[in-house]
Amino acid sequence: MSHPHPELGPPPPLPEGGLRVTPLGGLGEIGRNMTVFEYGGRLLIVDCGVLFPEEEQPGIDLILPDFSSIRDRLDDIEGIVLTHGHEDHIGGVPFLLREKPDIPLIGSKLTLALIEAKLQEHRIRPYTLEVAEGNRERVGPFDCEFIAVNHSIPDALAVAIRTPAGMVVHTGDFKMDQLPLDNRLTDLHAFARLSEEGIDLLLSDSTNAEVPGFTPHERDISNVLRQVFAGARKRIIVASFASHVHRIQQILDAAHEYGRRVAFVGRSMVRNMGIARDLGYLKVPPGLVVDVKTLDDLPDHEVVLVCTGSQGEPMAALSRMANRDHQIRIVDGDTVILASSLIPGNENAVYRVINGLTRWGANVVHKGNAKVHVSGHASAGELLYFYNICRPRNLMPVHGEWRHLRANAELGALTGVPHDRIVIAEDGVAVDLVEGKAKISGKVQAGYVYVDGLSVGDVGEPALKDRKILGDEGIISVFVVVDASTGKITGGPHVQARGSGIEDAAFSDVLPKITEVLERSAQDGVVEPHQLQQLIRRTLGKWVSDTYRRRPMILPVVVEV
Repeated sequence: MSHPHPELGPPPPLPEGGLRVTPLGGLGEIGRNMTVFEYGGRLLIVDCGVLFPEEEQPGIDLILPDFSSIRDRLDDIEGIVLTHGHEDHIGGVPFLLREKPDIPLIGSKLTLALIEAKLQEHRIRPYTLEVAEGNRERVGPFDCEFIAVNHSIPDALAVAIRTPAGMVVHTGDFKMDQLPLDNRLTDLHAFARLSEEGIDLLLSDSTNAEVPGFTPHERDISNVLRQVFAGARKRIIVASFASHVHRIQQILDAAHEYGRRVAFVGRSMVRNMGIARDLGYLKVPPGLVVDVKTLDDLPDHEVVLVCTGSQGEPMAALSRMANRDHQIRIVDGDTVILASSLIPGNENAVYRVINGLTRWGANVVHKGNAKVHVSGHASAGELLYFYNICRPRNLMPVHGEWRHLRANAELGALTGVPHDRIVIAEDGVAVDLVEGKAKISGKVQAGYVYVDGLSVGDVGEPALKDRKILGDEGIISVFVVVDASTGKITGGPHVQARGSGIEDAAFSDVLPKITEVLERSAQDGVVEPHQLQQLIRRTLGKWVSDTYRRRPMILPVVVEV
């Protein structure tokens, strides 16, 4: 198995007749999925998603793929194929289209409807090409065939990309549920047909590669939901991803069966479920869904609220309910259902929300104590079955953390893919398919691009480090006025602390030290404000460290008069 080396340089020019595959996100992480295909000087992008921030990225809203390697080549992009409508596959599209709004978007009906609604908020009207399973479209030099796959959202597609260099199959996210709610199976017949033609490179979903056996059926949840609904005394509040149409359908069915009304809470939930209903993907009995404002007129045992926040996101509805910062107040006897998986890294935030809800008397039902979630990804048994059908000549695990990629590679090897034809790459690593063999050729920049409010890419790792210091250790500011010509102190020093746990009065011990250092520097002829600030920072920092074993941010201000 070939794998990247940290000292890889930029890839050389692509050999004539070769195909280059460069993942810009989704490898070594869960989210931010984006892959760039290059042939004959033209580019095709598959997916453009976002990653959600973790606790060590305070203040960050979203994390995008790094577009810098293609920014000078936006005119070479033939289109963006979107495999399905989850945020980790479409959430980055508005930010790429800001740079070139006329890049065509290619996807299924529901996927395009979800991204068009999102783009409307960004005031972008995209060029779109709607496709369905079985369709085959020529996109520049890329001959794309679309295959139905089953996932936790309707209308998911895999894509087979044919070029003179060979055929690449990108699975997107998939599983092989044999009893899907919408009766839309992963099209194994189509994959077998592609196998007969010859799959030169398979990019396969790795998310559940460590999980043995087969992923349970989505419909297995229905009986558990019925039990929860049957035992609920007051309101039922369900938290789910705003795009999990299948899960919401089962909630609606249970609510209808037990005589409850449903209200959607949260802008994205209201928007997405409205789209799914209008397009016929969500079947809603007449009168079942009501506006949240009308719920006060209904008794508690007839109410179901469906909201976002299943990952513990601070600003989502469920987190705000747990913190008593939402108009919907949790009361003793309410039932809360967390109907989704835990994305790695979100565990602490989710359990914090569960504890908050439990504190107010809610009965919280989650994956840990009831079967209210099944995965949307193929487990190891399904992947083995899939590889034996596809018989790829080269395999590249995608969509997963390192442990998932490695486990997926081992599954491929067990089914007979030669070790030297299994490529474990990482974000930014270019993989070239030349004369039937895939190998790593170099690496392009593919770091995190942070979205913070309206700024994109302006916040970097140094700023995040500063934010963590501020959050963990606090800040101490020092204000000094000095004579511009002599450097002598004419005012101060004054010290003020915030969040450091040190009382302002305690700094009387260090003020003489700061004064002494500044007087000595004035005698030595040091009057430049930046140098004086450094002297203050070192003196105060050493005192705080020695006295309190803390390292707060120290902000010296030197004013010349």
